[in-house]
Amino acid sequence: MIVIIKPIITEKTVTHAEGMNQYTFEVNRDVNKIEVKTAIEKKYSVKVDKVRIINNLGKSVFFGRKRIKGKKSDKKKAIVTLKKGDKISAFNIK
Repeated sequence: MIVIIKPIITEKTVTHAEGMNQYTFEVNRDVNKIEVKTAIEKKYSVKVDKVRIINNLGKSVFFGRKRIKGKKSDKKKAIVTLKKGDKISAFNIK
C-alpha cells in the first residue's frame, strides 16, 4: 500500500520546514500515525519526533453548464516534526 502520496509544498509549509522543522505530506486516507512515521523514516532516512494528522473533507461543487452537483475528494494530511539536525531536501526551495 502507498502511504505517502506527495509532499505539500506551499509558502507556509516551506516556512514551517525552515523554522520549526515541520514537513507536510498528503497521505493515504487509510493510514495511521505509526505507518506515516515508519514510511517517512524509511524513505528520507531521518528520525521523526512527532506526527499530526488532519482529515480534510471534500467540498460540494457544481460542474458544467447544467450545474450538476458533485463533491471533491476527501484528503488526509500529515504534519511531521523531525528531530533536530534532520532535514528533507525536497522542501529547500529558495
